[in-house]
Amino acid sequence: MAKVESFTLDHTKVKAPYVRLITEEHGTKGDIISNYDLRLVQPNENAIPTAGLHTIEHLLAGLLRDRLDGVIDCSPFGCRTGFHLITWGQHSTTEVAEALKGSLDDIANKIEWKDVQGTDKYSCGNYRDHSLFSAKQWSRDILEKGISDDPFERHTV
Repeated sequence: MAKVESFTLDHTKVKAPYVRLITEEHGTKGDIISNYDLRLVQPNENAIPTAGLHTIEHLLAGLLRDRLDGVIDCSPFGCRTGFHLITWGQHSTTEVAEALKGSLDDIANKIEWKDVQGTDKYSCGNYRDHSLFSAKQWSRDILEKGISDDPFERHTV
């Protein structure tokens, strides 16, 4: 079985919240796809409840696209500690951390329920499992800790 880089990361050494470049894949025509680890809470010490994580996911899908060119997908980790962000091209971890910070600030302070996309049975596969209250609280907590552009050294943006 192929080795997956994320499963070789020593999760006891990282200091969340942070942004980490996991990998850049180069296509045969020169295209680059980048995969980032947007770690919101410390692994094995905390996990965002599914309803809040689900709402953060729906909001980041739009908010990160407003701030970064080439966003392909932003998907939650099964461990509920953060997200994979997949983009076309290359962005510095500082640029991604700043986009994440701005997005979480919007969630914490500006977003209302009417702003959350995909919250009915036609547009979401589990539409009953959302909590804007939880998303706002977790966003505030994450912002209070500060988002680092380095997973091992606290260098907040």
